[in-house]
Amino acid sequence: MRIFTATALAALTLVFAPSNDADAAPWCAFYQDSGTNCGFYTLQQCHAALSGNGGYCALNLEGSPGQQPATAPKRKTR
Repeated sequence: MRIFTATALAALTLVFAPSNDADAAPWCAFYQDSGTNCGFYTLQQCHAALSGNGGYCALNLEGSPGQQPATAPKRKTR
């Protein structure tokens, strides 16, 4: 019984622990059926998840303010 109580307490601690905004992904998928998934680290991942589902991708405004989305490097012009 002690092991069960200790395991349950540890599980509850992990469930209710505050999230770290530094781990927040910078892109969110807003599905046509009013669902949202903010777990994408690239715009391409977000678009792939929306493929065939409908909706749009946008920056995660709930993430950390200093975090920038992953983008391709700009080409130098001569």
